[in-house]
Amino acid sequence: MGDPHVSTIASGPAGGSPAPRSGNPGAHDAPGTRNPRPLRRKVRDGRVGAPCALRGRGRDRLRLAAALVAAVLTGAGALPATAHQGHDHGGAPGHRASTPMPPPALPPDLAEVREALRKYEDPVAAVRDGYLSTLGCVEYPEGGMGVHFLNPALIGPTPDPFRPQILVYEPAGDGRLRLIAAEWFVPLATGVSGRPSAFGRPFDGPMEGHEPLMPRALHHYDLHVWLFKDNPDGLFHWTNPTVGCAGHPYALMEHPTATVPHHHGYHR
Repeated sequence: MGDPHVSTIASGPAGGSPAPRSGNPGAHDAPGTRNPRPLRRKVRDGRVGAPCALRGRGRDRLRLAAALVAAVLTGAGALPATAHQGHDHGGAPGHRASTPMPPPALPPDLAEVREALRKYEDPVAAVRDGYLSTLGCVEYPEGGMGVHFLNPALIGPTPDPFRPQILVYEPAGDGRLRLIAAEWFVPLATGVSGRPSAFGRPFDGPMEGHEPLMPRALHHYDLHVWLFKDNPDGLFHWTNPTVGCAGHPYALMEHPTATVPHHHGYHR
């Protein structure tokens, strides 16, 4: 859930200087697939123990996922209160209506990803598979993003091209939602060693979290890909000028955040 035209606080030693956001699609590398090692279980006193993968680093990831869920739900519940502190919501003036656009033409690797995610055109299918709505419809003066559905179980330091952490929808009238994009989201607390990339494109960031839906202290990298709706500003641009939140009960007009140094962990 990135912000446009971020202002730089500092560049991180591990992540390098933050890459400027750009609307150019860039190169497309064929996506790889992960081949995780099978879970092994230990038997103690005739009982099957917890999978080894849930110990150590895996347990840290579960804690991170739980923290993210709590942060999202807390932020969503606080929307009406925070809306008066610089975040318009509920049909406030300035929100644009979405403009219909066809799906973009994609190279073969991204076309394959789009087909794999097509089942999530039904948001109920997304919820069933663990994607949770963050409630707010995010918009910026120069373009919109939409409503983000986050799957905390998919969060980790290595992006999987076929398993984005976030699905992005736009209001489609009559309370419906239309799938328009996917977002790959990597918090620094995952222990990511440097700037990740996917489809031959480096991620944006690292940056602060985006209030009010995300704590500012949740520093992260992200990459938006407009797989289901053409974006005049570019396939990987963080906003889309044809996306709007007018009429959504929790429409948020957000403002730029800042890039941060690459330090591991959750910063308070």
